[in-house]
Amino acid sequence: MKKSDVKIGTTYRVKVSGNVCDVRINGENPHGGWDVVNVATKRKVRIKSPQRLRAVAGERPSKRKVIMSLAEYEAEAKADKKGQPKTAAAETPDASPAPKKRRQAKIDKPAKDRKPSGLDAAAQVLSEAGEPLNTKDMVERILSQGLWKTGGKTPSATIYAAIIREIAVKGADARFRKVERGKFELAK
Repeated sequence: MKKSDVKIGTTYRVKVSGNVCDVRINGENPHGGWDVVNVATKRKVRIKSPQRLRAVAGERPSKRKVIMSLAEYEAEAKADKKGQPKTAAAETPDASPAPKKRRQAKIDKPAKDRKPSGLDAAAQVLSEAGEPLNTKDMVERILSQGLWKTGGKTPSATIYAAIIREIAVKGADARFRKVERGKFELAK
């Protein structure tokens, strides 16, 4: 917007601090710009540049995103192509949102061919050891057997955190049990 387009007493949409709000221009400021009042908060603000002014409030309605399912979207697209009226669900802004898609498990390789995760490898090493191990010993055995590969600098901390998280989340159903400080064994 240009400085010559600004009219005192008019309400404009303004971008202030990353937010767009309505302000009413009360007059010009002697130091440049305009003295305005935020319509919502009644707070006085100084607008220095006409570039902050977006448009006259009420002139352009704010666009509201409509969430619709894929079927509704495709029906609307077909209706637009054929010149038919849009579906009633697409016209209403309160249409129910599409259900969230669930993630599918990686089915690239069969379970036999996939290498175990770090936790699976730790469980395998603990079952072979038959005694409680700390994560440093587990990781040494895991990497020497080639059960798990990592480029991380602290794989033992990664395995430790994963085991602790599994114990916290699954509780009694967890595969691991903390025996003493830093040592774990398989839960029975």
